[in-house]
Amino acid sequence: MRIVLLVIDSGGIGAAPDAKEFGDEGANTIGHVAQSVPNLSLPNLAQMGLNRLVPLPVHGKDPLKGVAFPVIPRANGKDTLAGHWEMMGITVTKPFQTFPQGFPRPIIELVTSIVGRPLLGNEVASGTEIIARLGEEHCLTGYPIVYTSADSVLQIAAHEDIVPLEQLHQWCRQIREALNESAFRIGRVIARPFRGEMGHFVRTAGRHDFSVVPPGPTMVDVLQSAGIETVAIGKIGDIFSGHGFSRHLLTQSNQDGLEQTRTALKAAPPDAFIFTNLVEFDSHFGHRRDVVGYAQALRELDDFLPRLWQALEPDDQLWITADHGCDPTYKGTDHTREMVPWLAYGPRVKPAVGHYRTGLGDIGATLAALWRVPSTFSGHVASELITTN
Repeated sequence: MRIVLLVIDSGGIGAAPDAKEFGDEGANTIGHVAQSVPNLSLPNLAQMGLNRLVPLPVHGKDPLKGVAFPVIPRANGKDTLAGHWEMMGITVTKPFQTFPQGFPRPIIELVTSIVGRPLLGNEVASGTEIIARLGEEHCLTGYPIVYTSADSVLQIAAHEDIVPLEQLHQWCRQIREALNESAFRIGRVIARPFRGEMGHFVRTAGRHDFSVVPPGPTMVDVLQSAGIETVAIGKIGDIFSGHGFSRHLLTQSNQDGLEQTRTALKAAPPDAFIFTNLVEFDSHFGHRRDVVGYAQALRELDDFLPRLWQALEPDDQLWITADHGCDPTYKGTDHTREMVPWLAYGPRVKPAVGHYRTGLGDIGATLAALWRVPSTFSGHVASELITTN
């Protein structure tokens, strides 16, 4: 069989039971987007069961074609690494460090020693806002812009005409390696290249995430060791530091990610796991509080789904989930602690609405059960998705 796991990056469906501990009571990314855009129609996601998990406008009859579960995250964190690692069997219990006042002197000295020039920024900021504010000074001086967010990230922005992309990636790679040897637990070092003129700077697709290595083998490693082809699409390969995947396919956009997923599915051998992240939901719309843009991205995903369904062989399954929330109607610009959907469709899957599942690790456990590979990870198998030939 082939399993496609598609991640709506930030596609939360309502505050998790522990949302108060994260300051996120009342958040509901997809629910609030649907409420804010009255004409939003997602008939294919509804048929996969999304409207059974979160209120959506339903236009006409949308018979249930898939299995839908609401999932409560367990990881101690609401970031990209925590969500994706939990899916594949690694539950973060000690959160990565964040820097709400900017980076301390030892980190700045470490970065400065690697790039060999002074730094701009060192603050919590929106990526688009900080390049608009400091981009001209960067272009005049050549000093890279360093900033962070509510997540455990160290981001370096540089104009591609000032700092060539290869050089920016090399800096970030060296910073990642140095941090690995330090006492600081930073989840990701992110290269943030941009282009354009003053007043019109735009970030480019040359972004690259240099993530901390998972603390042990993940379910992807187990599948690969069992001879199953594993394909990472989008930033998935970066999230797992390249471990466990047979192929890594970079993407330019959500639409490109969907197209590459379909192409990979059609070309995949009889046993394959395709893991795709659609990052623009989070980076372009959630963090930027663009409700209309988020709704349009959901429409585009919905419109594409029939093309993925048609590419499925009888034993294949398409799963859709999320790693956390990022409610564009909520306070601030940070991720939100939310439950996430787990939608599944396949020619042999019987439609059903499942019970609440505690832990994204159930996804990895179900992968292990489907391929009958040994697993020591925590997680409970979704029996609704175990089909027989």
